[in-house]
Amino acid sequence: MKSSDRGTSVKRLGRFDIWDIIIRLILIVASLTCLLPFVHVVAKSLSDDAYVVANRVFLWPRGVSFDAYFQIFSDQSIVQSLYVTILITVLFTVLGMIVTICAAYPLSRKQLKGRTIITIMFMITLYFTGGIIPDYLLINNLGMLDTIWSLVLPGAFSAFNLLILRSSITSLVPVSLEESARIDGAGHFRILWSIVLPLTKPILATLSLFYAVGRWNAYQDALFYIKYETTLRPLQLKLYYLVVQASESFQLEMTFVQTSSPEVLRAAVVVFATLPIICVYPFIQKYFVRGVMIGSVKE
Repeated sequence: MKSSDRGTSVKRLGRFDIWDIIIRLILIVASLTCLLPFVHVVAKSLSDDAYVVANRVFLWPRGVSFDAYFQIFSDQSIVQSLYVTILITVLFTVLGMIVTICAAYPLSRKQLKGRTIITIMFMITLYFTGGIIPDYLLINNLGMLDTIWSLVLPGAFSAFNLLILRSSITSLVPVSLEESARIDGAGHFRILWSIVLPLTKPILATLSLFYAVGRWNAYQDALFYIKYETTLRPLQLKLYYLVVQASESFQLEMTFVQTSSPEVLRAAVVVFATLPIICVYPFIQKYFVRGVMIGSVKE
């Protein structure tokens, strides 16, 4: 190898190393940006009220105290709210995926006439919505107030997820494979069950995660639709009321003894409501990575 070629290789190697270091630094900064706020919240939830009120807690708890968590678990209805949230999340995710699959598969097939117009109609809902008041009037007219279905049915379909699944089916399931199955006598349901669903498993897991996380973190609809049936209050709404009551009690009593500081209780509530859904990620991480990478590489 000539000396000039060696020099060029060394320069390229040095250049690539520099870019590699820059990329790693950017990823580290982005990771810390997501991680440190949660660590700060955990530290506040485990700290004594006096240190939190004095803004002396950052990334490590000071004066370790579990009073906020004891206050959360002292309410027996918390377990009931957790059960309701899990039930609603499961029903919401299963129903949402069934509707999304049943809509995405026909829209991905060229045999469907008018599929472009139907797709545009779904896309319009991404930009224009009826609003909160029409939604409430509709739920009221359907007689679903104070029922579990008011938390499951209204949002059990996402046009955004539909478009993602439709594009994935189009790119992952070749027309020749469908034609081969038709020659063997398979119908649409057989093709969907035996060919489309196995090939789109990564994107299905990704969309299921989107549905589950969206439902788990939602509480505004329960705030509107669940008024008298307190046993149907999901975890997020129950914890919201717990924080409000603690804030009012704290303002009236002006003491740190009988109740935790609203700031500490709020941090404990965030940790308590976040940990269950975080535990789901490790089980579907491999599908999530494969799902978000679909279509990124063209062969």
